[in-house]
Amino acid sequence: MRHVDFTPLNRSTVGFDRLFSMLDTLAQPENGQTYPPYNIERIDENAYRITMAVAGFGEDDITIEARPNVLKIAAAQTPEEGSEKHEMLHRGIASRAFERRFQLADYVEVKGARLKNGLLHIDLAREVPEAMKPRKIEIAKAGDDSAKQIEAKATN
Repeated sequence: MRHVDFTPLNRSTVGFDRLFSMLDTLAQPENGQTYPPYNIERIDENAYRITMAVAGFGEDDITIEARPNVLKIAAAQTPEEGSEKHEMLHRGIASRAFERRFQLADYVEVKGARLKNGLLHIDLAREVPEAMKPRKIEIAKAGDDSAKQIEAKATN
């Protein structure tokens, strides 16, 4: 894929910095990062869940950090005591450290996380402020005197 340079547009626009940086990051490959595997599901209109397969990691090994518009999940496994005495004949369960970042939309907040059966579940909710929600405007009927007066009377 060809890289697009948004620099000339950045000079002539105000407030679109984040949009251009998001487009720039979408154009770049994710360096083939596929570990750990994860699912993103929509629970209802304003609720989402990220489920990540983290077999071999405990609650103390995983850190979850939420910043504005970014969710970062990182893990590093602490070596078990006495593990240096054993010789590993086959390693099929990956235990390498990882860091995965997710771009969150505006007004999406992390509600909680739990680890069950090797799966990390992170619950997200979109909470749009009341001022940002659409509202219905009533239209006054012609000849209806109950409509509010906009202009004030001139004082003498």
